Amino acid sequence: MKLSWSNFSLDFSKKTYIMGILNVTPDSFSDGGIHFDKSIAIKRAYEMVEEGADIIDVGGESTRPGSESVPAEEEIARTIPVIEAIAKNINVPISIDTYKAEVAKRALDAGASMVNDISALRFDRDMPRVVSGYKVPVILMHIKGTPKNMQANPTYEALIPEIMDYLRMSIRLAVKFGIAEDRILIDPGIGFGKTFGHNLEIIKNLSEFTLLEKPILIGPSRKAFIGKILGDVPPSERLEGTAAAVAISIFNGANIIRVHDVKEMKKVAMVSDAIKRVKVS
Repeated sequence: MKLSWSNFSLDFSKKTYIMGILNVTPDSFSDGGIHFDKSIAIKRAYEMVEEGADIIDVGGESTRPGSESVPAEEEIARTIPVIEAIAKNINVPISIDTYKAEVAKRALDAGASMVNDISALRFDRDMPRVVSGYKVPVILMHIKGTPKNMQANPTYEALIPEIMDYLRMSIRLAVKFGIAEDRILIDPGIGFGKTFGHNLEIIKNLSEFTLLEKPILIGPSRKAFIGKILGDVPPSERLEGTAAAVAISIFNGANIIRVHDVKEMKKVAMVSDAIKRVKVS
């Protein structure tokens, strides 16, 4: 499986790719807004590339549980200056993490080359047209509800089948609007309308999502379920737990891992790939 567009190419038969998280927000659940300052955000983007990030994912709105939506203008003001600055100086794809079509359009004009939509094209009816028009890859993520209410007792009759059905519908929507099949990626949405048990079940059964025949992205990095397992530790103490979740996800079929700790998770991915891909003599 290979993803090629513009000047970029990701060959998923070769390795697992690392997406570095760059939250240009004042209220991220994990980094506490430390990259809200433009100069700090730009510096962190360069650091992540040096540490081995294959993609930089820039987001201007926190989608932590209970969060409120911010106006598109605010999201644009936070992300575009950073994207414009780093696009000139890095040779890896920049992804815009947004569900708003206008934000995506402005980001793509500024130098971004992927769209990471937590709503899988559902929240803004103009988003499929923007992605199709720019001919860029799109990551379709499953979410139950909205960031504000998604953790209000999420329930499923059949977790994995329901997530897969949701993603199938979004894939069909994308294709209907002219988005190429080979530029669609999927994400089961760890922590987005999922209980503690749901998150574990998704990672354990991640291989089932390969039936959709799309590259799989997963983002367990520093999530609350890891903190709970480790004794309710804060995000800053979830490195080893994240490493375990990443390694198992890779073994079960993840093609891209979305992480905060690029340097450390790059090493986890390298070892995981070596074990997974070894040819038995």
